[in-house]
Amino acid sequence: MSKQIISYKAEKFTESVIREMTRQANKYGAINLSQGFPDFPAPQEIKQAAITAIENDVNQYAITWGAKKFRDALAVKVKNYLGLVVDPDTEVCVTCGSTEAMIAAMMAITNPGDEIIIFSPYYENYWPDVVLSGATPKFIDLTPPDWSFDREKLISLFNNNTKAIIICNPNNPTGKVFTQEELEFIAKLCQKWNVIAITDEIYEHIIYDGVKHIALATLDGMKDRTITINGLSKTYSVTGWRVGYTIAAKEITNAIRKVHDFLTVGAAAPLQEAGAMAMTLPQSYYDKLASEYQKRRDLLVEVLISSGFRVFIPKGAYYVITDISDFGFQNDLEFTHWLVKDVGVAVVPGSSFYIDSQAGSQQVRFAFCKRDETLLAAKERLLKIREHLKK
Repeated sequence: MSKQIISYKAEKFTESVIREMTRQANKYGAINLSQGFPDFPAPQEIKQAAITAIENDVNQYAITWGAKKFRDALAVKVKNYLGLVVDPDTEVCVTCGSTEAMIAAMMAITNPGDEIIIFSPYYENYWPDVVLSGATPKFIDLTPPDWSFDREKLISLFNNNTKAIIICNPNNPTGKVFTQEELEFIAKLCQKWNVIAITDEIYEHIIYDGVKHIALATLDGMKDRTITINGLSKTYSVTGWRVGYTIAAKEITNAIRKVHDFLTVGAAAPLQEAGAMAMTLPQSYYDKLASEYQKRRDLLVEVLISSGFRVFIPKGAYYVITDISDFGFQNDLEFTHWLVKDVGVAVVPGSSFYIDSQAGSQQVRFAFCKRDETLLAAKERLLKIREHLKK
């Protein structure tokens, strides 16, 4: 009798489309505006802190669920920035990036038959994470141009099987920043149905146009039913360090710590040491971070509009979703392949952010976490799109 070798879970999804587009960029010598990693240096003081930690022999295992110095620094930062009081000894788990934090959180709380609600378009890891954790995904659309959601539809998705809802705020890939009214609406549903909110807040400091980031855990009744996920990657431009964390109530954190222990044991000890230093940076650092990213956003948006894209201007994170329907391509996959090969710019096909590929078949995502030189070089190529199409 033959056996199925590959798990039915693994057969449900592909490898990361985002990471594949980076490989395509390398293959064709294209400018990489696909994967969300900066091509500029991390702050010198943070790098030096990591070097010093290594030289001081902080090179062995940290406590599995996070070095105390890091957890203590995080608790101080969260209190100062969000006004949220967190017990660093019982309510924090440090993970290998926010990616591990998400799958560890899901595996810690879900059972077969549980349902998890996902806003769509979504960061591509969320749906596979739900599948891997044994739960069933349920989707609700964010609708352009403002990426709002149908409240009646959301109400209809909550039921006794609903275990959690995932909220990425600020949102990847849309750049949406959820309003306080929207978050309060979600919070009331979570409380009514005894549902956990898993909030991915990795872009919390990258916000524009005077918009305010609100952490769901700070709303009345939500601290003990929210798993806040975050990390060093985006705020401190160290995506390769893979230091993330969860903040949750003690009971939930205990479960996450157990899953995390057997997934990865622990995050890199010297990088946690450097992360503790990063948490002490003054408010001026975060103000400058947002200001510089807003300039990059404005530069790329201007270029995209001039090149013929329909643009949905983001209020947070460092991506721009665009509509490509005016270019006449059959779908996003055809367009992105042409763009990377013939124009020399790599982007992410929109269909990778939807369970229904047709929903994103005329969308692509650009990342603008790049040096001005990179964006200006992309500008030269993108402004020639019309000429390429005439050939």
